[in-house]
Amino acid sequence: VVDDSSPDGTGDLAESMATEEPRIHVLHRPKKDGLGKAYLDGFNWGLNRQYDLLFEMDADISHPPDALPLMIEAAQATDVVIGSRYLHGRVTVSNWPMRRLLVSYFGSWYARTITRMPVRDATGGYNCWHRKVLESVELDRVRSNGYAFQIELKFRAWSKGFSLTEIPILFTERDSGESKMSKKIVREAVWRVWWLKILQIFRQL
Repeated sequence: VVDDSSPDGTGDLAESMATEEPRIHVLHRPKKDGLGKAYLDGFNWGLNRQYDLLFEMDADISHPPDALPLMIEAAQATDVVIGSRYLHGRVTVSNWPMRRLLVSYFGSWYARTITRMPVRDATGGYNCWHRKVLESVELDRVRSNGYAFQIELKFRAWSKGFSLTEIPILFTERDSGESKMSKKIVREAVWRVWWLKILQIFRQL
């Protein structure tokens, strides 16, 4: 569990669970420094401990834990597994306000259109990565820090020839707490997609 100095007590709760379950580890970050940097710290923690598969998922259980075995199985035949909310022409989300759904859905469409990346849910945060992928994309070169982080990491992996496979999941919005989505995060995603495409054209990824 990566605790990005969450004010809602997530870190303390995770620590109490870790005392009872040795497989739970908690990485505390000294200040809130952005979604992307929190993910990078978590990835580096796992890579340093030689894990073969590394997962991203929300600690509030918006991402269904029962999909983990399916993702592990799919990872035997692909490099990156994406838990997708927008697969086979369906939208599988629950409890999301329409505005949030539209931003997410069209954000993925926008990223797919500009980058030509064959992924329906480019902005999704429920993903399984082989360590070879994360080592190859050079995490220290990743610059996105909001939800564009999800697009950038997938795009860098795909641009290097790694295979991406999506499996359907049901995303359920949490009952309490506030979304981290902001205008700043949306603006970053809008221009970052073009930046990534330009880097690809000039073979700088």
